[in-house]
Amino acid sequence: MKLLRVGTAGTERPALLDPQGVLRDLSGIVPDIDGALLADDVALGRVREAAESGGLPVLDATGLRVGPPLARIGKIVCIGLNYHDHARETGAEPPSEPVVFFKAADTVVGPYDTVLVPRRSLKTDWEVELAVVIGRTARYLESAQDGLAHVAGYAVAHDVSEREFQIERGGTWDKGKNCETFNPLGPWLVTSDEVADPQDLSLKLWVNGELKQDGTTAEQIFPVGEVVRYVSQFMTLYPGDVINTGTPAGVAMGEPEPKPYLRAGDVVELEIAGLGRQRQEFKDA
Repeated sequence: MKLLRVGTAGTERPALLDPQGVLRDLSGIVPDIDGALLADDVALGRVREAAESGGLPVLDATGLRVGPPLARIGKIVCIGLNYHDHARETGAEPPSEPVVFFKAADTVVGPYDTVLVPRRSLKTDWEVELAVVIGRTARYLESAQDGLAHVAGYAVAHDVSEREFQIERGGTWDKGKNCETFNPLGPWLVTSDEVADPQDLSLKLWVNGELKQDGTTAEQIFPVGEVVRYVSQFMTLYPGDVINTGTPAGVAMGEPEPKPYLRAGDVVELEIAGLGRQRQEFKDA
């Protein structure tokens, strides 16, 4: 299923995109798309039955904002340097264990919402990423297969980053990762049964129409199931938590000087095969 949330920010309603591309209203079936729903097999079954019946009300998509596909996100765990090609372009050694950092849930915006370039920023960068949405409580998992079994679905994430704040301002990466609007998510949460192999997905990103990133999750150093297993050794993952699994080569930081960091007026578009497409205009904070 392709689950999404539509409407003005803060008042989104749950919806579903059917196989014909028709937007359907789920608000009569479930109150929202969140961790509680993803952990409830009975409720998900009702959604699936309603979708298959074809009787869900149609929503007019004209002018309707698409919000983040997941409400009440608990935490966003991010994996750094998780693609062989990205590590090469930045001159970094591939890590022996996953690099883990966090984004606050309040960085999440819709896939077509405006993204703000922080004040005094000179190095705002783009990163297309596969987001993993947890559907079952995960703690001390024993195998990568167990990790995949705890995934409810997948989505497109844009891990916007400010490289000076991240790398040159001391401390951890968090200062360059948690600026407002720095995690567009969606348009859909695609349930895991529709993603045959999360290690066989193409990722692309364009800046002002120019293709910058053209990668595949096959390049991940630590695949999705292993990432979930690994993270569960250090923290409990709950339904509705999100893991951003890293970005392939092609970021501004990896280009020759002068590096083409983002400015107000730039337009970024990104997509992952089967998971949808995003588009954001950048403006000054």
